[in-house]
Amino acid sequence: MESLQVSEHMNLRPVTFTQAMPVAEAVERLLQSKQTGGPVVNDKNKVIGFLSEQDCIVQMIESSYYREQVAQVKDIMVTEVKTVKPYMSVIELTQKMMVEKPKVYPVIDDDGYLLGTINRSSLLNAIDLQLRDGYKRAS
Repeated sequence: MESLQVSEHMNLRPVTFTQAMPVAEAVERLLQSKQTGGPVVNDKNKVIGFLSEQDCIVQMIESSYYREQVAQVKDIMVTEVKTVKPYMSVIELTQKMMVEKPKVYPVIDDDGYLLGTINRSSLLNAIDLQLRDGYKRAS
């Protein structure tokens, strides 16, 4: 199972955002994609932040209270982003996710360019497939 790599199970079409994007537009993207968050990228597709549903909920509540929607993604995104490499082991990442908070990790190459994302559901699915395959071979 150690041979399972992130690249085999990552989302190749993650929802992404730009710094200057209005939060309302970011929320629309999240809702349409049915994803819980995604990387904020610059014009070269390098990861510079992360925006989650939680970040947007807080901003939307504040916007409704003050009746203004002027915030941009750069105002609420997380800038200390935990990322993973495509060649990382699924098991290693699963162990990391058991102690760290992010539910979604951007997958980047060695130069910091976004390749995709991987989330807990993808990891669970990868491990489940591996275990079922192992049970079939053992039978």
